[in-house]
Amino acid sequence: MAMNLSSSRSGRRSRRAPMAEINVTPFVDVMLVLLIIFMVTAPLLAVGVPIELPDSRANPVDQTPEQITISVDGDGIIYIEDEAVPVGGFPDALAQIDRGADGQQPIIVFRGDRAVDYGRTMAVLGELNRAGFNSISLVTSGSGTEP
Repeated sequence: MAMNLSSSRSGRRSRRAPMAEINVTPFVDVMLVLLIIFMVTAPLLAVGVPIELPDSRANPVDQTPEQITISVDGDGIIYIEDEAVPVGGFPDALAQIDRGADGQQPIIVFRGDRAVDYGRTMAVLGELNRAGFNSISLVTSGSGTEP
């Protein structure tokens, strides 16, 4: 910081000379905070944006691994795709799911009925995690109404 320490003879303060220095510390602080905010929120902005895509006659490009739908109905019965899993047979059924030749696991799409007990839902999700399926998508109705 620059200070003007000159004194005048009459005891009055003279005009201060303009400062030639710029303090950039507050500017850098604000920029770092904004950078962190954008780094955290940018991935969230790209997900779940409702858009209507145009039609195309091009063949789809297969970039995602296979998807497997696991559903739990209102009675707590587990389904893998459209087949009901016998009681106690869910870990064995998960072990039979093809992991892919390239080592890329399929994406699990989980659909749980609204009436299913939360403990039952967590038991199914925990068993999926224990079987090594870490990419799980949860499906909702999308009505936007609160309970």
